[in-house]
Amino acid sequence: MTPADKPGQPANEQPFRTRAQQLEKSPPCQVECPNSGDVRGWLGIIAQREKHGLSEEQSYDKAWETLTQLNPFPAIIGRICPHPCESRCVRDGKDGAVSINAMERFLGDWGIERKLALPRLEEGDCTESIGVIGSGPAGLSFAYQMARRGYPVTIYEKHAQPGGMLRHAIPDFRLAPEVVDAEVQRLLDLGVSLRLGVQPGKDFSLDQLRSWHKLLFLGVGAQGARPLQIEGEAGPGVIPGITYLGLCKLGVDTDLGSKVVVIGGGNTAIDAARSARRKGASVSVLYRRSEREMPAEQKEVDDARSEGVQFVFLAAPVKVLRDAVIVSGLEYQRMQLGDADAQGRRQPVPVDGETHRLEADTIIVAVSQQPDWEGLSNAHGEEPWLLTEEDGKLADDLWAGGDDRGPGIASRAVAQGRLAAESAHAQLRGKPGPVSRPHHHRLNPDTVKSDYYAAQVRTDPPRRPQDQWLSRANSEIDQTISSELALQEAARCFSCGLCFDCQQCVMYCNGLGFSPVEDPAPGHYYTLALDACEGCGKCIELCPCGYLEASVESPWVADT
Repeated sequence: MTPADKPGQPANEQPFRTRAQQLEKSPPCQVECPNSGDVRGWLGIIAQREKHGLSEEQSYDKAWETLTQLNPFPAIIGRICPHPCESRCVRDGKDGAVSINAMERFLGDWGIERKLALPRLEEGDCTESIGVIGSGPAGLSFAYQMARRGYPVTIYEKHAQPGGMLRHAIPDFRLAPEVVDAEVQRLLDLGVSLRLGVQPGKDFSLDQLRSWHKLLFLGVGAQGARPLQIEGEAGPGVIPGITYLGLCKLGVDTDLGSKVVVIGGGNTAIDAARSARRKGASVSVLYRRSEREMPAEQKEVDDARSEGVQFVFLAAPVKVLRDAVIVSGLEYQRMQLGDADAQGRRQPVPVDGETHRLEADTIIVAVSQQPDWEGLSNAHGEEPWLLTEEDGKLADDLWAGGDDRGPGIASRAVAQGRLAAESAHAQLRGKPGPVSRPHHHRLNPDTVKSDYYAAQVRTDPPRRPQDQWLSRANSEIDQTISSELALQEAARCFSCGLCFDCQQCVMYCNGLGFSPVEDPAPGHYYTLALDACEGCGKCIELCPCGYLEASVESPWVADT
């Protein structure tokens, strides 16, 4: 019988056969993570631990090691990241997204408590000297990825302590300094050298550094404040937000008076406002757009409001009011939202004849930040930000990442430091460069059968009682979840796009095409013999995580 003779097959068409195939797909959480973290992978190690003979402790250790392959600071990022991964979690439509951030923090604290060492890589004889300028998240991430490959790395930091914005700007009630200490020390334990209190242009030139090292990384961040450029701004009583937060971190007692106005809508503005409330001041935040457009994390805005911070939206500062040199208030212009700009944000435009005044003893300006290029002016040209290749490359011996390439969240800085290190390493070893976001097969959320999974309420991190938030000014508000809750939360992961051994396919395959693998691992439990597949599609219909899908194969071979 020829193909054209097959029953129901038109003579002028080639017959095709549909079979099932196993295809791992990138889950939405991983796609949305700036660092492309294997969220599904490290959650799966914990959730599927019993299938692999792991104790709870062993699964935590292994999950921590997997997590720190890309992010050496899980305890830090688990506290401060706005977790965009959770916004795309497929489980969100059922009973709430998996608490990925809380799990990351749990594993980070677990690693600190257990004194776990960062994983090294065996990459051969990597002896070229590497220099890093700045010890913020980007610089530290780059240093880690190079040091774990065996390179001798030296970090140059102008401050007396490492950490960049993590150390000098994020309030203690969000990120305890001992957490930064622990995770930075673990990096130094890899053999990274740290020179504190030194900076280019003062202690050495950029050209000198280039002569000392085979390759340099710039991670200077954006700790320079951008002024408002309005009348009355210059003078006492007006403080940049980043400067004020730095003074708070140093324990400097700043006299703000009883009324403080903070100008800005980002996380720096909210952190400054909450810090000022802890000094006993009445605080108002002025923002030129509506609350919906605020770039600050909504949770932080809500917390600030619960602490008594007032918000004035659609208001743009016009003039700092002074009695002689002493600040007495702020004049602002009422705004309304007009047409959208190139980024899709509606532009604020003035409302004619609507100006108002706010009383103030101190005004904190937190509208934007920019890099401080002192001593590094020949590294960036005329632009305020570094314009690099996608992997951070500026020149064959110069790479960059973090806020000096444009403002962003800490996990993005960690990702940029990692990608730059992977690219630099590839160049030094004569290998192909890495792929920045290797998501070849993205999961279609509609292929996940959420009804298969039992309902279970999301675990949110416990919080310190609210009546202690201001009275215990420097104590962390959010707390780490317990081991019991961590186990429950890991089990909520759908394992989108990857097998988790539900055995649905095995039970319903008419052709007995699925066979257990000899050495199972999370995500890898069965092989599929395609010659046994009858093409009924039952396994695809039942696969809850979207791992199995249809594959149209070549024409039938003629019967013999």
